Amino acid sequence: MDLSENQWRAVAPLLPPDRVRKDGRGRPWRDPRDVLNGILWVLRTGAPWADLPRRYPSYQTCHRRFQAWVKDGVFEKLLRALARDLEKRGKIKLDEAFIDGTWAGAKKKERALAKLVVETPPRSWQSQMLLVFLSPYQSRMDLDTKPDW
Repeated sequence: MDLSENQWRAVAPLLPPDRVRKDGRGRPWRDPRDVLNGILWVLRTGAPWADLPRRYPSYQTCHRRFQAWVKDGVFEKLLRALARDLEKRGKIKLDEAFIDGTWAGAKKKERALAKLVVETPPRSWQSQMLLVFLSPYQSRMDLDTKPDW
C-alpha cells in the first residue's frame, strides 16, 4: 500500500531537493515518491532491503536515501507529517500515541542503565515506526475501516 495523494501532499514539501552535479553528469535521481514508498514498504513488512519488489527503485537507492534522510532529520519530519495526516483523517489520536519510545527494565545498577538509555540514541529505524505501523490503534483501525484507495 503506497502513499495516497493526500499523504504525498503532506510530505512532499519536507523532502530535500534532488542533488544535481554542477557538471550535469550522472544519473538523474529517482522520483522521491517512489523511493519513499519503497522505504515504507521495507519498514512496514520488516523484509530485508534486498527483497524490495521491482515496482520500487533499487534497494540500494532506497536504503541510501533512507540513511541520508534519517541522518538529516528529514525522516522524523516525514513520520510526524504522516501522523498528523492520520490524525486529521480521524485514524489516530496523537495525544494517545507516540512515535519513539524507550523501555528499560529494572535491574541491578538501574541508575547506570537509566543514564545509558538517556544518552543512547534510538537503536534502529524500527523504533521510529511504532506510531505508523505498530500502534495498537492501527490494528483496531484496520478492522473497523475500509482502505482509502
